[in-house]
Amino acid sequence: MGTYKCCIFFTRRFAPGEASTPEDVRTLFSRFSGGTPYMGVDELRRYLAATGGPDADGDGEMDAAERIVDRILQGRSRTPRFGKPALTVDDFHSFLFSEELNPPIRQAKVHHDMNAPLSHYFIYTGHNSYLTGNQLSSDCSDAPIIKALQIGVRVIELDMWPNSSKDDIDILHGRTLTAPVSLMKCLTSIKEYAFVASPYPVIITLEDHLTSDLQAKVAKYLEISCTILNQNIFKNFLHRKH
Repeated sequence: MGTYKCCIFFTRRFAPGEASTPEDVRTLFSRFSGGTPYMGVDELRRYLAATGGPDADGDGEMDAAERIVDRILQGRSRTPRFGKPALTVDDFHSFLFSEELNPPIRQAKVHHDMNAPLSHYFIYTGHNSYLTGNQLSSDCSDAPIIKALQIGVRVIELDMWPNSSKDDIDILHGRTLTAPVSLMKCLTSIKEYAFVASPYPVIITLEDHLTSDLQAKVAKYLEISCTILNQNIFKNFLHRKH
């Protein structure tokens, strides 16, 4: 009678939890709502006057409070309680992070000095940018890279591993069941979509798990990339001692 080995993989799914309203927002809401679970137009008007919010000064103050309450209730598909427009703490939280109070978060509105060195900025960064799903068994593709660039991500990470025949480079999450995608396909997609959402530099980080001969091949690919990326490429090689 033969001996058999069985390997079983389990998939565990986690339901995303709803983000709760921060405690400091709850405290602020309670302060201006008088401890009640609802904030009406009068209470919001007092908050705007105290914090210098939209139209806090002048005759337009009441109109601003009414307009804000109506807009929030309509945007969140809620009907006024007992016919009287009022905000819940979640509505108030949404208002605090709205574009009306925070103009810099509006898309296509750069308000910083963009002439400083790169190290002066926070950079929208991707991790394992090629994965279509989990890090153990999903496919690798240029599609997530394209999607990331379309929403303005400026750092793309590619993990480089030898392919099955050890003669070329695959992009994948190493030592897992992820299915690979080619390095050149990723570079070509980066070239096509790098600046669709932002004119600022794209940084490509290459995690190296290659043999020396394949490293030389990547170096040739990077030379080709100067053409692929329209020669808009700055190369910085860090040499490591083994």
